Amino acid sequence: MRSARAVSAVEESARSSTQADSGSSEDEAASEARSTTSECPSLLSTAAEDCLGGEAVDEQSQQEHLEEQLKDDVDSLTDKSAKTRQGALESLRLALASRLLPDFLLERSLTLADALEKCLKKGLLCVQLGPGPKGEELFHSLQPLLISVLSDSTASPTARLHCASALGLGCYVAATDVQDLVSCLTCLEGVFSWSCGPSGSAASLVPANLHGLLCAALQAWALLLTICPSTHINHILDRQLPRLPQLLSSESVNLRIAAGEAIALLFELARDLEEDFVYEDLEALCGSLRTLATDSNKYRAKIDRRRQRSIFRAVLHFVEGGECEEETIRFGLEVLYIDSWARHRIYTAFKDVLGSGMHYHLQNNELLRDIFGLGPVLVLDAAALKACKISRFEKHLYNAAAFKARTKARSRARDKRADIL
Repeated sequence: MRSARAVSAVEESARSSTQADSGSSEDEAASEARSTTSECPSLLSTAAEDCLGGEAVDEQSQQEHLEEQLKDDVDSLTDKSAKTRQGALESLRLALASRLLPDFLLERSLTLADALEKCLKKGLLCVQLGPGPKGEELFHSLQPLLISVLSDSTASPTARLHCASALGLGCYVAATDVQDLVSCLTCLEGVFSWSCGPSGSAASLVPANLHGLLCAALQAWALLLTICPSTHINHILDRQLPRLPQLLSSESVNLRIAAGEAIALLFELARDLEEDFVYEDLEALCGSLRTLATDSNKYRAKIDRRRQRSIFRAVLHFVEGGECEEETIRFGLEVLYIDSWARHRIYTAFKDVLGSGMHYHLQNNELLRDIFGLGPVLVLDAAALKACKISRFEKHLYNAAAFKARTKARSRARDKRADIL
């Protein structure tokens, strides 16, 4: 069973639509961008650097101050003012994305569950806690309400969007019963499936204010597919693989990309079950993917065209029988390899929630390290950290080399485009 350490999984109501990770440039530049590295290989946490620089921080005092602030935020969740509640949720979200606070949360799990349920009824959402009895209890207390709001077509699309994301991530992290998983999959599937009508034109008729909701539901559904038992996968393949391509004609670039990545994930799962899996309408599907991979319509934003082409080239390559492009994530002294569509979906789901705190959690959060197979948390003493510290001059050389490599890759891409013209 996974560690009972908490993992931040917080959805803020201020966001009105989910955003996919920004894509890369074309050709070699696209391959370069898929290898994600920091601007410079920062090997030390801020606290460690301060310590090494002779500015020691009283960690215990800092922790106590933070917990006092969080206590005030928890109390503010029941304030009459919607603005105060939203501010408290945002403060909690930022704190939980950047720090590990399992003991603080476990002591207040019932208070948080009650306060968050009341916030949810007002269109705000914040979900926290990882696996284990307490995390599962919190998820079960909020699951009915999440499903209720998500299934309510009269509710705010923004509230439903965040319910979809919270339901997917909460189920992935905390649920242990297969029936809970199937229930969440069915609910999420019902949200985006109606846009895949039998005529094949329903996706283009979806109102713009629902694009974010459909995208969030589809991404949460795909996340849960990564832990779905094989006995259920075949039924899902038969039901959804012929329908999802309809979403490729959506007016929303985010929804098109989410559909493309979900299709690639379904092919990956199908090939895991049956090595020589064959899809009957492969030629038509590849035609649609190829169109999106070479889309040059001027009415689309330039950055959207680049992102779409980059992602759909990778999807098309995989669907046609190629390998999943590997992505490299560097954090501290470690490296995480994203070498499958399942790992890509899982990493993206946590990154969307944790934001800039993702690297911190990869280094210190036992749950994430267990999910990605990173092993126990690395414990380095001050001497080891100091030995790993890079000088200002070395950082300058690294940045200069990275800039030169990017320039060469982009120059080659421009030269190829010029040849075509």
